[in-house]
Formats: sequence, structure tokens, C-alpha cells
Amino acid sequence: MPERAIPFASARPAPPTARSRAHPGALRVADLTLETSGKRLIGIEKLALDPASVSIVMGPNGAGKSLFLRLVHGLLVPSAGWVSWGEVPCGEATRSTQALVFQKPVLLRRSVAGNIDFVLRGRGLTRAERRERRDALLERVGLLGQSRQPARLLSGGEQQRLALARALALRPQVLLLDEPTASLDPASALMIEQSVQEASRAGTKVIFVTHDLGQARRLADDVVFLHRGGVAEHRAAQEFFSGPSSEAALAYLSGRIVL
Repeated sequence: MPERAIPFASARPAPPTARSRAHPGALRVADLTLETSGKRLIGIEKLALDPASVSIVMGPNGAGKSLFLRLVHGLLVPSAGWVSWGEVPCGEATRSTQALVFQKPVLLRRSVAGNIDFVLRGRGLTRAERRERRDALLERVGLLGQSRQPARLLSGGEQQRLALARALALRPQVLLLDEPTASLDPASALMIEQSVQEASRAGTKVIFVTHDLGQARRLADDVVFLHRGGVAEHRAAQEFFSGPSSEAALAYLSGRIVL
């Protein structure tokens, strides 16, 4: 399976400008640093991800996976370096084309249907169009029959499925997921995986953080392995799982403790 990451030129690229036009799903990172209290938490010299793939982000606890997601989504401001989607700098313009699903779902104090309706209002849809999109999404995640139930009374797995449906209601160009199936029941995990695969086939760029090796093997087109805040390696999934090039990734896949 060929490497799917977009290669950087040998010379360092010029910082992108807001006037640039490119597919917003093509992530490019250069000299990205995040520091706090004098401690470096993230240090990524360069990284580029294909806009048409499911990129799995893996690594031991404390490797910087969640911080990485927040940086590329624009929720955190880096200490140095830059992030762009295509050639458009990360910011409000790119964030509006993305959706982020956290490990612990954050739901509105509304019904299941009301959570979806809230994000669809003001998007130029008729009431019938909103209802059609909402019901199709709820059916996809197995919650159509609970549409009138208060969202916060759902089980943990059902809440996460609703959080994903709400994210997909926006039809994002980029879907960011931070361990969305951690501690979920198998049925909910399966529904989430299937929905993610369907979104990817429809053209959504997916960046998915997970500790689950089986899940990574099922979903990944390419794998970004983080260690100590940096990219230890980035390879096509088949190459990564058949023989990682970094000692940290090899230890991780072998089930050894990685410090």
C-alpha cells in the first residue's frame, strides 16, 4: 500500500496566506510547538496528511494526541510554527468546516432530536429538509426511536453516538475524533466506526485518536505515531502495522510500556 501522506518539499515551505485556495482537508504542519511553564508539550517539525483518508493518531499516554487535535482544530494557540488546511491558515475560517468529537460527549439540555436541530438551524434549510437530515442521522446511529428522550438520560454509548450524529449533521469537511469509543459497549463502538467509514467514503477527512489497535487496523489509511510530543513516524497503515520504523512504535505494538 503506497504512502498516502502529502510529502513536503525539501525546502521549508513559505507560511500560507488566507488568500490561498486548496482543499481544506489537506493538513500541513511546520515547526509546530506548544510550551507551558517552560516545558515543551508538542514539537512537530513537519507533517502532512492526505485530504482523502482516515488518519489514525496513536501513541502512549502523554504523547500529546489530544493536544495535537486541539492545535490543528484551532482550540489552542501554538507557541510557534503554523498549521494550515490546504493553504489556508488554521483559524475561524477553517474551524467552521470542521467538527470535533471529544472522548466525553458534551450534550445540550434538550431532547435527542433537539440536539441535532440546534446545529441545523440557520443553515439555509427548510424545516422539512432539517427533519429529513436529522432523522436520517439518528437512524444511522440507532437513536431514531429515542428522538424525544432527553439527551442527557441516554447511556454513555448512546450519548457518544448522538454526539457523532450532531457533528455529522454539519457535513464537515474535516472530522476530528478524540478516542470516541473509549469504554463504550461493542454495539456503540461498531456504529461509530461504521458512521466514520461512511463519512470518509463521502469525502470527509477523518483524524481519529485511538488506543485500540484492532480499531486502528480496521479504520486506518495512514498512522501518525506520536511520542513525547513529536511524530515518531507517519506511514501508510499496512506498512506501519507490518513493521514500524521507530523503536517507540515497535515497543507500543508489542505491548511493552513506552516512556
